[in-house]
Amino acid sequence: MQQVEMVSLEDLIPENHNYRKFVKLWSFDYVEKQLKKLEKDNPFKGYGLLRLFKCLLLQFMENISDRELERFIQENNSAKWFCHFNLSEKTPDHTVFCKMRTRIGTKLLSKIFSQLRDQLKKQGLMSEVFTFVDATHLIAKANLWEERDRAIADKYEKLNNENISKFSTDKQAKIGCKGKNKYWYGYKQHTSVDMQTGLINKVAVTPANVTDSSGFKHACPSQGACYLDKGYCVNPAPRIAKGKGIHLAAIKKNNMKGKNRDQDRWYSGVRSPYERVFSQRERRVRYRGIAKNQFAAFMQAICFNLKRIIVLNPPNICFS
Repeated sequence: MQQVEMVSLEDLIPENHNYRKFVKLWSFDYVEKQLKKLEKDNPFKGYGLLRLFKCLLLQFMENISDRELERFIQENNSAKWFCHFNLSEKTPDHTVFCKMRTRIGTKLLSKIFSQLRDQLKKQGLMSEVFTFVDATHLIAKANLWEERDRAIADKYEKLNNENISKFSTDKQAKIGCKGKNKYWYGYKQHTSVDMQTGLINKVAVTPANVTDSSGFKHACPSQGACYLDKGYCVNPAPRIAKGKGIHLAAIKKNNMKGKNRDQDRWYSGVRSPYERVFSQRERRVRYRGIAKNQFAAFMQAICFNLKRIIVLNPPNICFS
């Protein structure tokens, strides 16, 4: 015997669900305004860019692939509700998400991230008085054994950053080094975190051979003091900080003149709570090229900030 029951998707989502909190927190008005600029010349609206943008937001929120996202939206009622799909409505397949990322592009997403960050500043959740800056390594989606064999066949003795782009499928990835014996092939992500609330202020992706000190210009705040590790105690980071009027609280290397171990130990203690921002970052990237990985970095930063604001639970906060 079959029974028919009228069900509302709205009633199936718990009141305390995080997706409900995200919707109350962020109205997506600015995002919708920016995405409409992409739709104006396209008479075929399809699913709608705002719905697909929310799908991508869930992808980075849950850290899943395109195919996993396709199934996630099909099977999860909360995901359907968040992305404005009906219970029986057809949802996008995995090929749509790749096209959507390309269509939005890194430039437009950077505007969305910057606008959200500016609203955080206006509402007092980000002050740039004290900032934590650090870099983390990202391993490229490539197999260097095949590249090495091709290099040997072309009479090269070894792979290095001068010749690796001739053989690698990821032309913008480079070989990076940390310390004396830690090497990786890929990229480096430079991130600044506001120490008042633990929210991400700036994020940038560079090739792995860019030093922490050289990448500081991408994550440097506009004011205040920066707490940094030993990689930032040498130029150009001190020169960049001086040019912006920023106090550089960097741990000095053991062989540097004027090293104060007590002060450096205190710096380490101040920095340690904010290392959690990097502990959640997936080290192996899904995409090739700086632009695609920068897109992923912006989306991850947006998702991290939304989750962090829910934890902070400030009163009467809403973003457009």
